[in-house]
Amino acid sequence: MLAQLSKNIFLYASQSKMLNQAAKKWGLRFGASQVVAGETIESAIKKVRELNEKGLVCTLDHLGEFVSNREEAIEATQYNIRTLEAIHRAGVRSNLSVKLTQLGLDIDFDFCLNNMRQIVETAKRYNNFVRIDMEDSSHCQATLDLLHELRRTYDNVGTVIQAYLYRAEQDVKDLKGVSLRLVKGAYKEPPEVAFQDKQQIDENYMNIIRIHLLSGSYTAIATHDHHIIEKVKTFVEENNIPRNQFEFQMLYGFRTDMQQQLAKEGYTMRVYVPFGNDWFGYFMRRLAERPQNVAFALKGFFGK
Repeated sequence: MLAQLSKNIFLYASQSKMLNQAAKKWGLRFGASQVVAGETIESAIKKVRELNEKGLVCTLDHLGEFVSNREEAIEATQYNIRTLEAIHRAGVRSNLSVKLTQLGLDIDFDFCLNNMRQIVETAKRYNNFVRIDMEDSSHCQATLDLLHELRRTYDNVGTVIQAYLYRAEQDVKDLKGVSLRLVKGAYKEPPEVAFQDKQQIDENYMNIIRIHLLSGSYTAIATHDHHIIEKVKTFVEENNIPRNQFEFQMLYGFRTDMQQQLAKEGYTMRVYVPFGNDWFGYFMRRLAERPQNVAFALKGFFGK
């Protein structure tokens, strides 16, 4: 009961525009620097290089969401393009992750699509890949519609499917051949659209992982759950799925020992590296996901 209450508080805070605006002025606080790789492209590239040296690959995410005017969305588009250019110049091994609401999805679909075309075209020029993060369920269909439009022209773009949504299985089947990051889901969703029971979410998560792998599609399994990871290892061995058809993904700053162990075992291990001054919503969702994360953050806060 207490865990659910704290989860709801953190999720509520993550959606507060007032708190998000205030946090931009605070700088990285409350232990956030343990899980956010600085506020600039330069600081993020430095962290990526350090992770690469440990045998880990990355995906960079310039934090930001729910942009309400075109100027901000255009600015975010250009920032993402500069991030791709910086990745190329530095020669580091990293993809790019983006959020469509940061690029104007709530303003106008075609405007957002045009912004995404510029980003994906830049990535193609540098032989790189762009992952469209999935946001809350109200943006799910628009995200998939936009992905469909992009994939008419580009094959270096994919998205994320969240296992807690009832629609996840059908979406994965419809997206056969598309590189997908599969996650459990981190937003507060109503029972009308999403499983609420952890066991059901876990079962559906393994279900969509199996479906996508067996379809021959590239699969990024994004979880810190060692039980799921062990099940995936067993499944790929039993079904002769080559290691170049999947990867594990984890968040920067979490389970670093497990990240390095997977890399040592010869698996592709990609670290999701967020950066930027719009860190508050991301950080609050991480605290909401697992009670352990709160202790982790407090340790970082008082350890400074």
